[in-house]
Amino acid sequence: MANAASVQPEWLLVDAENEVLGRLASKVAMIVRGKHKATFTPHVNCGDHVIVINADKVRLTGGKMNYKEYQRYSGHPGGRTVEIAKDLKGRKPEAMVEIAVRGMLPKNRLGRRVFNNLHVVAGAEHVHEAQKPRKFDLNTIK
Repeated sequence: MANAASVQPEWLLVDAENEVLGRLASKVAMIVRGKHKATFTPHVNCGDHVIVINADKVRLTGGKMNYKEYQRYSGHPGGRTVEIAKDLKGRKPEAMVEIAVRGMLPKNRLGRRVFNNLHVVAGAEHVHEAQKPRKFDLNTIK
């Protein structure tokens, strides 16, 4: 059984170019949570840090780019804002990946802590070169 002292997180680099959003998100959520490791413990943050690059080149299947809606609330009465996927991708492309992965994590304190292991970048350049991330192929995970 793993504990906080025995966990050694890695830094992994995932390229999202031409990947389907939901399939990418489910595999990244599994890595961020640590379920791909043999030492997975449900109540411990034993996942790896994942850097997702090229988030602006992620795909949606079917016609979802034109009709999938993302909504947010300002907290004021009548403050609901609805935005379709095409507009959100143009305004803030990394938000689509972050929202998809966050929805696949536990809805508790551990899920909020684990979400900090995800780093999404719209382009191919990222600021985490000092951590020496290794390229990770998502097709190795089933």
